[in-house]
Amino acid sequence: MIIERHHIIYRSQGGLDFELNYKYLTSTEHRGNNGPHKCKETDLKYKLELQEKLENLLTKEYYNIKELIDLLGLKEVQANRAFRKLLKANGIDRETVLRRLMGGRLY
Repeated sequence: MIIERHHIIYRSQGGLDFELNYKYLTSTEHRGNNGPHKCKETDLKYKLELQEKLENLLTKEYYNIKELIDLLGLKEVQANRAFRKLLKANGIDRETVLRRLMGGRLY
């Protein structure tokens, strides 16, 4: 059985490459009629699961880019690109981080 890596928040939606944003699926689970690319309910289910994981992981009010790299396993270049413009004097607030990781919206 071949396992495929699915981006929960698609790159076209602003999704980043980090482990929590991946779901490993069989080809039928991934591209079948009930898979996230053809079934809105499955897609939403995976997005809600990711959002809950992120909400449980991100418990502080503010984060700096280094903390996000360490917490999420992001590459430094990717994290800088994704968060540099959002950085304020006291860091990036939790909701802004969640929205960015979720492709600009919360579910």
